[in-house]
Amino acid sequence: MKFIVAFAALIALALAAPADDKEAQVLKYDSNVAVDGYSFQYDTSNGIQHQETAELKTFGEDASALVVKGSYSYTAADGQTYTVNYVADENGFQPEAAHLPKA
Repeated sequence: MKFIVAFAALIALALAAPADDKEAQVLKYDSNVAVDGYSFQYDTSNGIQHQETAELKTFGEDASALVVKGSYSYTAADGQTYTVNYVADENGFQPEAAHLPKA
């Protein structure tokens, strides 16, 4: 499952990248998959960094789900580096970043 999430994230970043970034290379990739969660981290030659961890959380006797925490950063066309920290849990996806509007 972790592989699928990481692969989907890499594909999404590749598709969203400007034309200059299509030749970016993965410089670092680490991953760990366990029965009760996963973690991964990667860095690319165009400055993209992404790290994520997930742990299985039990809700009562019958329900359980992964609680995911992570962050990613990238350098935009304006030359500024943007970082997004996020949590995805029973309350949904919750991103936080200086450039995102606050509720």
